[in-house]
Amino acid sequence: MSEIKLIAFDLDGTLLTTDKKITERTYKALGEAADKGVYIVPATGRFLRTVPQEIKDMPFINYIISINGSYVVDIRTGKEIYTSEIPLAGALDILSYFDTMPIAYDCYMGNDSFINAEMFNNITDYIEDRFYLDMVWKHRNPVPELKSHLLKENKNVQKIMAYTRDQSLRKYLMDNLGYMFKDIIVTSSIKNNIEINAFGANKGDALRALAEYLGLEDSQTMAFGDSYNDIPMIRAAGTGVCMQNGNDETKAAADLIAPSNDDNGVAEIIEQIILEH
Repeated sequence: MSEIKLIAFDLDGTLLTTDKKITERTYKALGEAADKGVYIVPATGRFLRTVPQEIKDMPFINYIISINGSYVVDIRTGKEIYTSEIPLAGALDILSYFDTMPIAYDCYMGNDSFINAEMFNNITDYIEDRFYLDMVWKHRNPVPELKSHLLKENKNVQKIMAYTRDQSLRKYLMDNLGYMFKDIIVTSSIKNNIEINAFGANKGDALRALAEYLGLEDSQTMAFGDSYNDIPMIRAAGTGVCMQNGNDETKAAADLIAPSNDDNGVAEIIEQIILEH
């Protein structure tokens, strides 16, 4: 195994416990790895503003992979390292298709998020997860009609998300959207959502781009995750790690299985592989 010089990790279900905390043991392990010259990099589906402040305040974190890999930035200087976005016309085509179905949707544009006001008001019809509901209520900006708002802003779209409690519809969309629309990647992070990014906007390509920027080989990277949107990153890393609480597909992509996010899984692997050498 090559010497690890970069550790990337998902947040929800991976670094953070079920109650969205970072344990003292995990914080200590990350800090000690940073003291050994290892880059510590959150890699999340969230956009930058919704990354917990306690994460951004960690003195050893400079780079963040956000929006499933659509946006990689040096948070200390504001320098953009990597971007990959859905062209506006393509995003509008996807949203028009969603209008034919009993689903809610929103999107990220310009490192902010927007949703139809009517969908916002009825979002509990589409999402069960209480934490995710709180995220929508707190961070989505309701607009009268989303497609019209996007046209007015006239920017490319960083991510589209659709929500449904109908698991058969969700599976159909997960299986078929990638064939119906060009140059997109379709993933998920909770059981009620579908996440759509540009094909190059995945955590794996973002990790490779950041490693190249830092002068590192892929073999010098380690990545932790638990869900479908983490699979590209786990496969791209020299050492890919899935949490015990992860799904079977993500576990199959990994080199190692860590204890769960509630059992200091990230810290356990860092201690074993990096800090004991």
